[in-house]
Amino acid sequence: MGWFDGWFGGSNAASDPLRSLDPKLRDFLSKESPVKYATASDEEHQYQKVQPQPEATAPEPAASANTGSNDNAPAVPPQSLYQDGRYAHLWKSYKPLAAVEAETKSDHEKLMDVLEGYKERKAQIGKAALENCADEQMDWNVCMKSGDWTARMTMCRKEVQKFERCYNTQSRLLKALGYLASYDRAPAIDEQIQMRADELYHKMLDQEAAVDKAKAEGLEVPKFGPLIPKVAVPTDPSVPAAVTPAEPGPNTEAAWKRKLEELPEQDRAAEEVALRAEYQAKAEMAVKIQTIWQEQAKEREARKAEGKETIIDRIKNVVGK
Repeated sequence: MGWFDGWFGGSNAASDPLRSLDPKLRDFLSKESPVKYATASDEEHQYQKVQPQPEATAPEPAASANTGSNDNAPAVPPQSLYQDGRYAHLWKSYKPLAAVEAETKSDHEKLMDVLEGYKERKAQIGKAALENCADEQMDWNVCMKSGDWTARMTMCRKEVQKFERCYNTQSRLLKALGYLASYDRAPAIDEQIQMRADELYHKMLDQEAAVDKAKAEGLEVPKFGPLIPKVAVPTDPSVPAAVTPAEPGPNTEAAWKRKLEELPEQDRAAEEVALRAEYQAKAEMAVKIQTIWQEQAKEREARKAEGKETIIDRIKNVVGK
């Protein structure tokens, strides 16, 4: 009565035309036939697929980064744009360019890097001091170009002395504040040190003006504390703590004392701190060089133990002894 079922909504035959066939034959036809018949169970399954699920969807990776739920996410270097741990497997073998270059450098290049770093920091101190003394340098240039007759006859001596004192004082303050330290740091820190040195210099000028005013009015001369306290200057974190801070020997202390006696009273405190900071930077540079030499000696001993000693290794061992 298949026709009767079709009139009154029967769906067995219409929904599954292969229902009456052998199961094995039906499986074969369903796989090989170009016409695919959807059974009632298949239609129900497809219907369930397209229906929206009541469960909440998983949060996006960006949202989990904001809520702090990715605390256990794989670590990625700061160069990655996705700090929530995505693509961490791609960053496993990543090395910064500076690290790759450091591994491929020769011993001579490593030594030159230490020396050039110290020289560069000294040059940067002069540049920073000139920037802080731009106003004094401008006054000197204006005096030389359009100054009065008396100033030109004296070659603008007053303006020159003002500029020289600014430059020397700024250099001392920069050294005392740790600007000479050659370890890598953010440019923003150098800028903060430079601004601090300029601030201390103008504070010193205000104190001197207050002293001169008190003397002119016959009042008690105000007393001020040192601009820079005598504390340990910033040290290089790559240098072992056992060698920092460095203490100068008796001969160095005597040379410093003679140099300080030649300076005006108001400049001695800053100069003393600057001398100690410069001595500390030199000591740290020497420790870095000594560390490189020790690493070279270990590498030579390792090659000698493996029977791979070179002629250069033999020469260096003789010279080192």
